[in-house]
Amino acid sequence: MTGSAPRLIVGLGNPGAEYSETRHNAGFWFCERLAEKLGARFAHESRFHGFVAKAPPAGPHLLMPQTFMNRSGQAVGALARFYRIDPAEMLVVHDELDIPPGQLRLKFGGGLGGHNGLKDITAHCGTQDFWRLRIGIGHPGNRNEVINFVLKRPGREEQGLIDEAIDRALSAWPLLAQGQLNTAATQINARKPGAGRKDPA
Repeated sequence: MTGSAPRLIVGLGNPGAEYSETRHNAGFWFCERLAEKLGARFAHESRFHGFVAKAPPAGPHLLMPQTFMNRSGQAVGALARFYRIDPAEMLVVHDELDIPPGQLRLKFGGGLGGHNGLKDITAHCGTQDFWRLRIGIGHPGNRNEVINFVLKRPGREEQGLIDEAIDRALSAWPLLAQGQLNTAATQINARKPGAGRKDPA
């Protein structure tokens, strides 16, 4: 699917200083850096249950829900309904356990992979048909350790790989802004040079 330029960019994470540097907040990291790149400033908007920025002069809305991850759809649904944004016009950015640090996947629709933020957005929007940018954070290797893993800070090497991946995603922003999502996906999804890791996804 080619699609049009996203009208809403949603970064997923948990509010509060105690979560700001944890793996589960990778979506927030992307949104904060995109806002800086676009010269947009976040302000808290209670009607949308989160921090919202509008990219000048006629760019997309950026949203970081402050509802905690498993209620992200409350914020997304409120803003999308107010501005009449269709799910297909949304790009949701989130951490992804099934991709190693340093790698990304941009895709339209598909499964939810057990991600609570995606589940709640789907419940509020009534569809899984929205764009996702999956930021790899790796997997602890034991499903029983997943919750502790995503709610902890990545190590220095992992953080460096995640930051580099976000840089690569930001470099593709001009393509996204022009609605060239398939071209952007080809660029973003390319294996990170020198990572030395096998992508299991």
